[in-house]
Amino acid sequence: MPFVLDALVTAVWALEDENHPLAVRALDRLRTDEAVAPSLWWFEVRNILIVNERRKRLSEADTRRFLEELAVLPIREDRMAVEDEVLRLARVHGLTVYDAAYLELALRERLVLATLDQALVRAAAVEGVETTLG
Repeated sequence: MPFVLDALVTAVWALEDENHPLAVRALDRLRTDEAVAPSLWWFEVRNILIVNERRKRLSEADTRRFLEELAVLPIREDRMAVEDEVLRLARVHGLTVYDAAYLELALRERLVLATLDQALVRAAAVEGVETTLG
């Protein structure tokens, strides 16, 4: 079954010194399942990579290689966010609009949300969205 992929989970894959069991499970799931991400995911992932280049954790070549590897994974970008619902979730749970977009997508498509953001995990629990990948 597809799942919603958070940019922070994706970032763990790019950074050799990072490791998280959820990120490992998410990458493993992509062997048989599709991930879905809001369109802002594209920008967030690239911003994380650039920030880590500036911190000397990645080189330009590392970023290029990672993006090439990422491009072949079954990750679908969703461009259909429901604005009123994103804003409601942001207001009710004190989330950024960016984080609320991930939660809105998981709610709308009734999918598990793979995230490392604890505020988003708490909001997902209140909304009845699962955040653990089996």
